[in-house]
Amino acid sequence: MTRKPVPAPGRSASQPLDETSKQIIEQLQEDGRRPYAAIGKAVGLSEAAVRQRVQRLLDGGVMQIVAVTDPLQVGFTRQAMIGVRVDGEIEPVADELSAMAEVDYVVVTAGSFDLLVELVCEDDDHLLDLVSRQIRGLAGVRSTETFVYLKLRKQLYNWGTR
Repeated sequence: MTRKPVPAPGRSASQPLDETSKQIIEQLQEDGRRPYAAIGKAVGLSEAAVRQRVQRLLDGGVMQIVAVTDPLQVGFTRQAMIGVRVDGEIEPVADELSAMAEVDYVVVTAGSFDLLVELVCEDDDHLLDLVSRQIRGLAGVRSTETFVYLKLRKQLYNWGTR
C-alpha cells in the first residue's frame, strides 16, 4: 500500500508567523481538539477569525492536526529507524520512501547516512520484508542500517513556536 507524501510542515520560505498565529499553534499543541471559541478568548480573536487563521496554517503546510496514536495499542508491534545510504540523487529515493504506507518520517541528513526513515510495522516479519525487499530494492539505495526501537521513552509534539 502506498500513499501520497505529505510535505514537511513549515519548510517553505513563507512569511514569518505573527504572534497571534504562534499563540493559536501553541493552543492547538496543548489540545488539538480545543474549540475555536476557547482559542479566540485566549488570543483575543473571534471564533470565525481563529477558524480562518487555522485553515490558512493548515493550507500553508505550517501545521497538521492529527490523532497521534500509540503504535502498540493499534496493532503495530515493531518500530525502527533505518539509516539509508544512497548512490546518486537523494531526492528520488526520499520520494519513493515517503510514498510507503509504513514510513512515517523521512529526513535528508548530513553524516554517515543520507536519509533517516522511521517505519511502523505489524511485526518483525513485516519489518524484514520492508527492509530487505522493498527498501533495499529501490534504485539508488546502496546500503541500510536498521535501528530497532526497544522502548519509546519520549515522544512530544508540543515544542511551541519561536
